[in-house]
Order: sequence, then C-alpha cells, then structure tokens
Amino acid sequence: MWVRPRKLKEGFATSGGLLAIGTMLQLGIGAIDWKAFAFPVNVIILTLFIVIALAAHALRHRVYAFRYMSTSDAAVTALAYVVTITAIMGLTRQVPDGQQAADPAGITRMLSFWPFVLTYVWMAFILALVILRRATTFHFRDIPFMLNHLGLLLVLVCATLGSSDMRRLTMTVGHDSPEWRAADAMGNITRLPIAIRLKHFTIDEYPPKLMLLDNKTGLPIPAKKPQTLLLDSTFHGGQLQDWHITLLKKIELAAPIVTGDTTRYVHRPSSGATCAVLVKASSANGQRVKTGWVTCGSYMYPYQLLALDSKESLVMPGREPQRFVSTVDIHTKTGRNIETKIEVNKPFEVDGWNIYQLNYDTQMGRWSDTSTLELVTDPWQPAVYTGIIMMLLGAVYTFVTAQRRKEDER
Repeated sequence: MWVRPRKLKEGFATSGGLLAIGTMLQLGIGAIDWKAFAFPVNVIILTLFIVIALAAHALRHRVYAFRYMSTSDAAVTALAYVVTITAIMGLTRQVPDGQQAADPAGITRMLSFWPFVLTYVWMAFILALVILRRATTFHFRDIPFMLNHLGLLLVLVCATLGSSDMRRLTMTVGHDSPEWRAADAMGNITRLPIAIRLKHFTIDEYPPKLMLLDNKTGLPIPAKKPQTLLLDSTFHGGQLQDWHITLLKKIELAAPIVTGDTTRYVHRPSSGATCAVLVKASSANGQRVKTGWVTCGSYMYPYQLLALDSKESLVMPGREPQRFVSTVDIHTKTGRNIETKIEVNKPFEVDGWNIYQLNYDTQMGRWSDTSTLELVTDPWQPAVYTGIIMMLLGAVYTFVTAQRRKEDER
C-alpha cells in the first residue's frame, strides 16, 4: 500500500481515515453546529475551498497526492463511502432540525455528524480536482461531463454551506393589525422586514359523514374499520350495519333553535354555524324507526347525535378540511402593499421570503380568526437549483449525443 501508482486500496484507506477522524471529532467536541457557519463564514469557507482546489490543481505535477485525487480510483472509493453513509442515513430515522440526536453516536442527526460531513467534503474536493483536470483539455464532447460534474459540485457545496443561512419561521396573523414578528423552532422571536395582516380565512371542507357509535365504549362501529356514509350532493339514503339511513334535510350552515324539549336547526350563516342533517333511521325489520337531527358541532354549538337504541347512536364526526386559504395584506420595507392568497402547497414569494400556509385555529375551524404561516428564506437556493438544472441538461445532452452516435454507426 502507498506505492505509486496508488490504486483503490489507498483510496479506501484515505476515506476510512477520514471516517476515523470524524468519529473522534464527534466524540470529542460533539456534533457540528451549522449556525456557526452562517454568513459571512460560509462565504469565506467557499473562497478557501476554491483557492485550495486551484492550488492543488496547479501543484498536481509536483505533489503526487494532488494528482492522485483527480483519478478515477480516488473518485470511486470516495463515492463508495458517500453512498454507504447516505444509505445509513436513509435507513435511520432522523430527528427534526434543531433537536438533539436520539442516539449517543449522532447517527440520527446525520447532517451534523462529523464522519458524514467529512466524507462529503472529501468527495466535493475530488470532484473539483476532476473538473479542473478535464477543463485543461476541454473539447466540445466534454460538455455533458462538465455540466453533470459542475452541477453536482454546486449542489453539494451550496446546499451544505447554504443550510446555515436558511431560516424557517412561523408567524400567527390576525385581523387586528399587521404582524412582523416570527418565531423559530426554539421559540426565538425575530423581527422581519415584512408585515402581514389577515383579511379573510376560508376553509373548503369535504362532505360530512355519518357513522354508528357504540354507546358503551364510545368507539365507532366496527371499531377497527368504521363504516361511514358520505353525505355528498348525490346522497339520498344508505345502509349502516342493520340500519337504513334516509336523508330528509341538509343545512350546510345551521344554528339550533330550542323550543321546549325539542331542538331544530335553521339556516344561519353566522360565526359558529355547523352542518346539520335531519335523517330517518329504520332497522332492518322495520320495527324501529328514529328521526332526528345530527350535527358535527362547532366551537359555539355542541354536536348532536341521534340515539337509535340502548347500544348504538348515529353521529357525524368532525368534517375534514379539503383546502384552506388565507387572504392577506403584505407590507414590505420598500413600501410595497400586496394583497394575495396563500394556501397549502401554493406559497407566495416576496423579497426573498417564501410564505406558506401552515395551520389555523383548529378549535374555531372554518371560523378561525387567525392563520399560522411559515416563512422560509434560503439565499443559496438559486445556486442549488442552477446545479440541478445543469445536471438535467447534462443528462439530456448525453442522451441526444448517444442517439446520434448510434445513428452514425448504423
């Protein structure tokens, strides 16, 4: 080993040594704190990385180790370690960002695990030297190679260094006044250059359902796989176990009116209104017939069930949200006033911040007067996306040129 020309054995030994060094660092000083690499530290590190790579490339004819780093043997062994440690990460349940690792070694927080990071740094450095070596003898046929490798290097370096600058905050907005304060995962408050006020919040709900409930246990029937009836626009009647349910009346937004011993529901689209249905339940033999109102309730009105007998009751579980949207006013430091709608999976971007719909006051439901938004900024994201696009272009270019070569050979 270590006899020129160095081959795969030396490559495996070098990568294994990095794993050993990383393990000692992990046990000695603990996991990597990426907050310490925030701007401008990450820019300085990136500059040093580029300078060292250029210096190593310039000295490759004098220093054999640098020349070896740009060979396929070094690249293959580094890639083998990267794939292995990435597979371990994929098979291990990772803790959310900002939390401590669930295991003493730190494998459950792999992105801050020293052996993982050092292995990826080694892979990135080899990749940079391979790119520089190919660039010195560049031909047009090398375009897909350069696109693929440069793109991969951009993704590796910028995604790693940029993670320290990415911020993920939550903000609860209401109708009263614009809110410009947001909190991180640890509860630390940050004042933002944008302010947001909620104008209107709406929820589109799935149609209500009816199900049977065991009066003794309070569990649905059957307990393991409850049977339900979906009260959509086409529903008129259906079967639940031994009961046939007939829909007599349905009010989407209703409020109760109590007169003596009876309760009836009328259309009233005010805050707290609930979905109410008047149904008739008939037993299989037709000897028992029950008629009454069933509701899912709201923050203002309790739910109402229909007792069928001493064992079973007909209930309406809480309706599931299909889509919820916040109409907001956004005020920026530059004097812009923007009115827009924000919903799940459809964020709005302003001044480098992506604003996502995250949650709402679930107790108030569709009548929620607050909305919880998530604000994310990642200054390095354009560079990462550029790398991904370059790899895609490289793959397309490789495919096209391969097809042309096959046609020429024919």
